[in-house]
Amino acid sequence: MEAAPNLQPGGIVIALAGNPNSGKTSIFNNLTGARQHVGNWPGVTVEKKEGRLIYDGISHQVVDLPGTYSMGAFSEDEIIARNYILKEKPDVIINVVDASNIERNLYLTVQLLEMGANVVVALNMMDEAESRHISIDVARLSEILGIPVIPTVATRKQGMKELITGALNAARNPGQQPLKITYQREVEEEVAALETVIASHAGLMRDYPLRWLAVKLLEEDERFLEEVRRYPGTADLLARREKVSAGCGN
Repeated sequence: MEAAPNLQPGGIVIALAGNPNSGKTSIFNNLTGARQHVGNWPGVTVEKKEGRLIYDGISHQVVDLPGTYSMGAFSEDEIIARNYILKEKPDVIINVVDASNIERNLYLTVQLLEMGANVVVALNMMDEAESRHISIDVARLSEILGIPVIPTVATRKQGMKELITGALNAARNPGQQPLKITYQREVEEEVAALETVIASHAGLMRDYPLRWLAVKLLEEDERFLEEVRRYPGTADLLARREKVSAGCGN
């Protein structure tokens, strides 16, 4: 395998995200072939796979994120994947979705969109879905999500050219707005209040999407709160969050 890839002029960074057993590794291998490097993510023993996609004479970096079911902070894999997306900001994320188990897989898709990521869905294992008599309106799914959805069968290398083209087009023509899920009125009021405080913290604004961070603070994820505490001057924000939680009866 080759040394870690260097991005050349015109090249982009593509990250692969998806549930375990969605075919993500097969797609990574299809995109990079033997042009791969395996190491570890900084500070942990979790394997980090990178490679190069050569397309139309241009080399693009491909990063295979750990397989996760969500973008929470409940496991090392989730933290690695989430922090890479938020802080490294890859040009595009190919979200590999198992078409034969689409409902569970789309939970991660929605979370990626809420994070403001530039996403293209590889609707993989279409052959498996068809064998189970699962019919998916790909055009309608793309319309609902507001992003490209490309059917693939990674084990047969079907849809790879379309997937590459879709990812490159999305990276070079970003423009989608973060998916907004509207909650009940009381929650929306508290989200707005937290957003006002967050907006005064340049470090947080640099590293996290505003609304996404406000919602995460309301979830009371202790591991995520610990990350926020590492930023200087966040006592006012955490105090506001405590007040919100008390008001909600938590």
